[in-house]
Amino acid sequence: MTQTDALPGEFPFLRGNKKDNNRWYVRQNLKADDPKETNAKALDLLNKGITSLGFRIPAKKMDASFISTLLEGIKADAVELNFSTCQGHTVELARLLTAYFNEKGYDPSRLVGSINFDPMQKMLTKGKDTSALLNQRAELVRQLEPFSGIRCVCVNADTLCNSGAYIYQELGYALAWGNEYLHLMVEAGIPADLAARKIKFNFGISGVYFMEIAKFRAARILWSHIVKPYLQQTNAGTGCDKKAGTPSDCACKMYVNATTSTYNMTVFDSYVNMLRTQTETMSAALANVDSIVVMPFDVPYETPTEFAERIARNQQLLLQEESHFDKIVDVAGGSYFIEKLTHSLANEAWKLFLAVEDEGGFLSAIRSGNIQTAVNQTNAQRHANAGKRKEFILGTNQFPNFNEKREGKVPLDHCACGCQHEQSEMPFAKLESTRLAADFEALRMQTEKAKKQPVAFMLTIGNLAMRQARAQFCCNFLACAGYKVIDNLGFPTVEEGIDAAMKAGADIVVLCSSDDEYAEYAVPAFKALNGRAMFVVAGAPACAEDLKAAGIENFIHVRVDKLKTLKEYNAKLGIK
Repeated sequence: MTQTDALPGEFPFLRGNKKDNNRWYVRQNLKADDPKETNAKALDLLNKGITSLGFRIPAKKMDASFISTLLEGIKADAVELNFSTCQGHTVELARLLTAYFNEKGYDPSRLVGSINFDPMQKMLTKGKDTSALLNQRAELVRQLEPFSGIRCVCVNADTLCNSGAYIYQELGYALAWGNEYLHLMVEAGIPADLAARKIKFNFGISGVYFMEIAKFRAARILWSHIVKPYLQQTNAGTGCDKKAGTPSDCACKMYVNATTSTYNMTVFDSYVNMLRTQTETMSAALANVDSIVVMPFDVPYETPTEFAERIARNQQLLLQEESHFDKIVDVAGGSYFIEKLTHSLANEAWKLFLAVEDEGGFLSAIRSGNIQTAVNQTNAQRHANAGKRKEFILGTNQFPNFNEKREGKVPLDHCACGCQHEQSEMPFAKLESTRLAADFEALRMQTEKAKKQPVAFMLTIGNLAMRQARAQFCCNFLACAGYKVIDNLGFPTVEEGIDAAMKAGADIVVLCSSDDEYAEYAVPAFKALNGRAMFVVAGAPACAEDLKAAGIENFIHVRVDKLKTLKEYNAKLGIK
């Protein structure tokens, strides 16, 4: 499926849509509850390097005056403008915007942006049948037909990314999603060329760096091969840039906005979120996307602060202005590793796309619940993997900040669509979008609410290398639940270790030694403790069955389910 002999800007656009630079729009989204306040903030952002604005407009407040106030002083032909509102009012929004642009005398061909019309996203996230709104697609497209740079039918595949979908699932379903819209528009009498030019893809960016680069490269190839037959059947393609290949090729370009994922963001150790969003932004930039949104690091638990927004904004500006990511097209081109990843990912996504088409298309698959079920199963599996540390979340299930407290942070439940308009003719399954770290965060918050913070004491004895390694492992293990951990250099006898643990007010005593020495130390230590605290052995020694027969029931090692074990410890400590 992949083709590596084409140059940048040439079909099938593996190497990007542009051929002379890799400049992308630096986008920030704003909630436009008050048009005057939002306008002031937007103007300020434009002076700070933002080149793309996204406005979420409440349907109840939307009118000509609102739009005029919101866009006052903003040069619409010098910045990318994106708008969203309640899906049932999207056509109304389009009318208001076209009237405003015409009144201001803008050249329609110079305006760039989008209006977010995507009823199928609501069906996925809410389980409500909003398919009746699809009947508005033709009117919406016709309304915006003179504005060649404004796209209005969106594929919000970032919803899948933020619901835990694997990368190939996000890509495969996004292609089926886009094809469904393309088919519906052509079926409604819209020329295939115009229909393809009105579709915009909003992808998420996960933390798998090289796979994400490959995803965006594969996406452009596959989408071009989906669009091409539509154009050939209708002989469409007039007005394209002939330098891009055949006259119809430019309609095959996939326009992509990429947004950093919230699925892998955390409430605890939240500054690590900046590291996550930075690598995610780098992968999208190197993959030649058209615009990027960096989510502020504090978005999981609060309305982003000015500081968080500034950091998010500057993450992109640094890549453009100091790292010069915008100067070179397709940096990944020719890399065997990334080309191989692109090829493999394209094949897997294409198989999924064909499976959805065999089922009757994306809309049919939503109604049957197959897409929701598949993504929810992936989400559940990833949560299980996180619980077993097969998927690491830095600062949450691995290497936590021992001394961090919640300090009033409360996880927020973000609505993917942001509006209340719902229809309920045919309820069906919906996507679950619980963040990957949510289970560990709930456990840690549960611990913080306890009357006393549990103290875990490392009783280190015997072999120096083994006791230190196991103490460090257990400190990280238990601190993930919010326990206070006390490490030690070592004790000459288990009795001295137990005495020190009791003086420290230990609720958990963890015996850390070598497997061979547990046969000597474990039972005496357990008896010396005499039920005054929970007793844990660090490791899975060969003598484990003998230790269990002596009454020792708690073991910590790499094969245990970390989340399940910590929940059990909380229960034994009376923390609910």
